[in-house]
Amino acid sequence: MSHAASPDAPRLWMVLARCYRAVSPVAGRSIADAGLCESDFAALEALLHKGPLTITEIQVKVLLASGSMTAAVDRLERKGLVVRRFTPADRRARVIELTPEGRRVVQTAFRSHAAELEAAMSVLNETEKRRLYGLLKKLGLSIAGQRGGVTNDTSTQK
Repeated sequence: MSHAASPDAPRLWMVLARCYRAVSPVAGRSIADAGLCESDFAALEALLHKGPLTITEIQVKVLLASGSMTAAVDRLERKGLVVRRFTPADRRARVIELTPEGRRVVQTAFRSHAAELEAAMSVLNETEKRRLYGLLKKLGLSIAGQRGGVTNDTSTQK
């Protein structure tokens, strides 16, 4: 296949995978610089942008297995970054909330994380970013629909 011709699905997959491998270390470095692992950062970021959530709700948003999510919340609670509270509506359900320190930590970490990703993606203008976002979302939702699965927009930012 000529590079000038329309790329086939296997070539698109390779470009997507290589792009992910190139961008992933940038995201991982900014998270590590904040003293967090990726699962802890993802949980804190979900709570920052969505408010108090149950463990299950966080798990769905960040696509972690149940045991991993519980371990992440346990770690965050031991660090004093989150608290578990019973909900007034259902005394059996517990929601996870950021503590003031947790809010400070995740706000600082998220600002740095976002700035580093913006710098890494600065090769794209705003129109290109919107187009790429729309195309990737369309592809992901379509494939998930074909499999009967549900994708979650793991970014809690719009």
